Amino acid sequence: MTSTLFNTPVNRQGTSSLKWDKYKDRDILPMWVADMDFQSPPEIIKALNERVAHGVFGYTSPPDSLEEVVVERLNNLYDWPIEKEWLDWTPGLVCALNISVRAFAEENECVIVPCPVYYPFLTAPPLAKRQMLQIFWRRQGDTWELDWDWLEKNVTRDTRLFLLCNPQNPNGRVLTRAELVRLECFCKKHHLVVCSDEVHCDLILDKNCQHIPYASISDYARENSITLMSPSKTFNVAGLGCAYAVIPNPELREKFRKTRQGIVPSPDSMIFGFTAAEAAYRSGEPWRQSLLEHLRQNHDYLLEHINAIPGLSMTPHQATYLAWVECDLPGIKNPDSFFEQHGIGLTGGAPFGDPNCVRLNFGCTFNLLKEGVERIKKAVATLT
Repeated sequence: MTSTLFNTPVNRQGTSSLKWDKYKDRDILPMWVADMDFQSPPEIIKALNERVAHGVFGYTSPPDSLEEVVVERLNNLYDWPIEKEWLDWTPGLVCALNISVRAFAEENECVIVPCPVYYPFLTAPPLAKRQMLQIFWRRQGDTWELDWDWLEKNVTRDTRLFLLCNPQNPNGRVLTRAELVRLECFCKKHHLVVCSDEVHCDLILDKNCQHIPYASISDYARENSITLMSPSKTFNVAGLGCAYAVIPNPELREKFRKTRQGIVPSPDSMIFGFTAAEAAYRSGEPWRQSLLEHLRQNHDYLLEHINAIPGLSMTPHQATYLAWVECDLPGIKNPDSFFEQHGIGLTGGAPFGDPNCVRLNFGCTFNLLKEGVERIKKAVATLT
């Protein structure tokens, strides 16, 4: 499957693709926004076709069978026993992130955000008139570590919430149990709730790493956290809008549900998202395993060649299909604009918290990745 499905180009032009239409009629390879260029598993396509054939698309509820398979999946993959009653369905994780900020911190109270990070983490607190305290990822050799000592010195008494991204977007880190325990100790000391975005948990590239849900490590973590998950990134169904929050504590669950009222739609319009999610979780595992092998091959090629280009550097990524590339290029203040001028569309690092980086999506065919790398090499060569 790896050599055929994931290396067979799918023409996305003319399909209202956000990713590809950005550079419509321009010779620029789109390797920016986080969706892959692969068809979703055939089981998902089949299930959607069957649902369409039914012909009635009225309001819907989360199917019991879907919630049952979510419970089974989290227990089997992550040794995390949950209950169906803990689930709250949303059309996406970004809205759930914003709900959490509003639900668990009051106006002018503080929210801790790791940085660099997926940019909605950085916009959610100010949009809700909450204060934000950034804990920075520091590069240590070939990995990234959070600066816990700095955070301990700078945390404020009015801090209420810690926004966690694990696996981390964009640097690809998968937090170890020891790191999660350190986070739990910190949050317990300062009476914090954790909102953990774990949307990339099914995309672990490093076979020596294991995704551990934060809520699974202790009673305190379970009762003082909200975990956000979705099949969207793993199975390439982001356009169908289906995500869920796992909230074991009934008081937190009630706060979350009360806060979303009138702002985020109820799940009664997520009929196709539910259909895709259940098909993915019931039948998509062989496809996911093949996807991981393809992404590992792409990652290894990218890692070798990016680090061979003067002025560019990336660490090995433990998870995701998004590479975080550090740029030290003479005279270049906006590396994403520079590369775009040379035919490669990347995501700029400024919205993530570091303008000297770019994010590259390698969830594509190997040939497209190879062409992208060649364009990056040629672009950098113009500076010498």
